[in-house]
Amino acid sequence: MTRVEFYVLSSTSSADRLRAACQLASKAWRHGMPVFLRCADEAQCAEVDELLWRFKAETFVPHSLYRDDPLAPVVLGLNDEPAAQQGLLINLDPSLSPFIERFSRVIEIVNQEPEQLHSSRENFRTYRQRGYDPQRVEL
Repeated sequence: MTRVEFYVLSSTSSADRLRAACQLASKAWRHGMPVFLRCADEAQCAEVDELLWRFKAETFVPHSLYRDDPLAPVVLGLNDEPAAQQGLLINLDPSLSPFIERFSRVIEIVNQEPEQLHSSRENFRTYRQRGYDPQRVEL
């Protein structure tokens, strides 16, 4: 069954949330796991794309937008069906992915912004209702 984790940040900054997503994607890629980074919208895809180029000067994370290369090591997309199997889904969208079962691991990144906390709590409950055992990880 898919492993679900909620990584909880102490800040309210959306920039911290995106930076954490990039760090997690980089770590998973270095360990050989395909990554699908699900963004909330096209603007967030563009922001994460830019951040992946510059968040660590000494590291390159091979990535692509889904429409350009759905089989890149790190794929940025929206509600796209993942091309790779059994990888990591980093979900930045407020809703659950319709393709959860296609991943071996799902990470939801939570900051302390009230609207984001609300959607994360709803997602946590929904995962439980669907039979998953979501875990909380403090960052």
